[in-house]
Amino acid sequence: MYSYNVKNYGAEGNGKNLNTTSIRKTIEACSNQGGGMVYFPAGTYLTGPIHLESNITLYVDAGATILFTDDFNAYPPVLTRWSGYECFGFSPLIYGKDLKNISIKGDGVIDGQGESWWKVNRDLKQGINYQSIETDEIAELNKELTEPENTNLVEWDSQFLRPALLQLMNCENVTLDGITLQYSPFWNTHLVYCDNVTVHNVTIRNPSDTPNGDGLDIDSCSSVRVSDCYFDVGDDCIAVKSGINEQGRRIGKPSENITITNCTMIHGHGGVVLGSENSGGIQNVTVSNCVFIGTDRGIRLKTNRARGGYIRNILVNNIFMEDVLCPIAINSFYRYGVDLTDPSMVDQSPMPITEKTPVIEHIQISNVTAKKCRAAAGFIYGLPEMPVKDISLRHVTIEMTNDPAAAGGEPDMVKEEIFMVGEGIFCKYVEGIEFHRVRVETRQGCALFLEETKDAEIDNLTMKNIHANTPVVKLNNVEDIYICGRQSINLADEYAALDKDSSSKILFN
Repeated sequence: MYSYNVKNYGAEGNGKNLNTTSIRKTIEACSNQGGGMVYFPAGTYLTGPIHLESNITLYVDAGATILFTDDFNAYPPVLTRWSGYECFGFSPLIYGKDLKNISIKGDGVIDGQGESWWKVNRDLKQGINYQSIETDEIAELNKELTEPENTNLVEWDSQFLRPALLQLMNCENVTLDGITLQYSPFWNTHLVYCDNVTVHNVTIRNPSDTPNGDGLDIDSCSSVRVSDCYFDVGDDCIAVKSGINEQGRRIGKPSENITITNCTMIHGHGGVVLGSENSGGIQNVTVSNCVFIGTDRGIRLKTNRARGGYIRNILVNNIFMEDVLCPIAINSFYRYGVDLTDPSMVDQSPMPITEKTPVIEHIQISNVTAKKCRAAAGFIYGLPEMPVKDISLRHVTIEMTNDPAAAGGEPDMVKEEIFMVGEGIFCKYVEGIEFHRVRVETRQGCALFLEETKDAEIDNLTMKNIHANTPVVKLNNVEDIYICGRQSINLADEYAALDKDSSSKILFN
């Protein structure tokens, strides 16, 4: 592979002089010869946006840092997908569209210098308006797009649509290897409509207070392999998405055939999160051999009545978690990013099934150990008109923290605010769920609470430390429940508590 050294085209690695033009010339020279390597030797290269071309490897060597200017004027509007909506926004710091054979490699650092972008976001949350020539231009480009206007997206009114550090749109044969990506203005690494992607040995960092500081967002992509990566971010570590609401359903491009393995997540709102922008569908995802430390949630699926689409065929295996709020959260009634004028977003009664009704089904979770959890051991919450279906938890051990000073919280954000502290697995509006050799140790309450649930098999679900006058399992308005196992036999009537509305179709063995 022929190498094009950015210093040979005028770049200076002194961290002071702007190198946007020199880097662009290097990429153009490389592209004009059919491709090759754009090479950054040791040094700090201050620059504006970098727009990639096909058949190029961007190689950032050990000791090299690509440092992006925080001058907003340097980032002209481009077509993007922002928070699920295809629209115009500030150019991502590294951007590629409709390309093939793109690689970003090396042991160096790509730094988005996001603090100035974060400050404007925080000002907007405080009601301080922001307007500029760039936001006026973005507003003009987006004037026909009205769907997000009734949501609680804080930046939509101002059109200060912060860019990702790295965004590749509609690209084929993508490799990210060895690089460190940090301090992004918005989401860190955003892959949209991409096919055949490898993300290996990548480090992604954002401070814990970064607004919307996701690590890796896989958005309407197919055939993606993520392995041996390290995440320490301010929002979701890995988020799988596929567009939002009517536009996402119309584009209709799912995220599918994705493997995530051997990754470590330190901090963040979620370890691996699917949704809530799932309107194009999410399917065929495996997560294995990962460690989550200090993430608010571990495995999280979230959607709501505006999204439609599906989340299905999800396999999770061999996961260790510690100091998480809720290790397993599956939620069809997610209350953020919604049209606040839509009554279905607040009504808990059954609704007619339409193209907006989301489906979550065929989820298998096995060989999970979680310790020092704070709110709930698990939270599975469907819709009355569309329960979460076909869920399996096998060989799972979850221990809640015994620290009396540890605060709980919401296991997940549903319309009815449910606050839990050191409690067990909560399930509501579920049809077809299996618990096989699951052990839950709570700080208070039962190991499992099923409400509005049909067709559940509870096979050797146990607690070692049972609280006084507390059953292992509580059942409220359930039917077709089968319970077996040594502890259920030994405890007999003290194992499960049934409310008066539950069906008589409950079998004990």
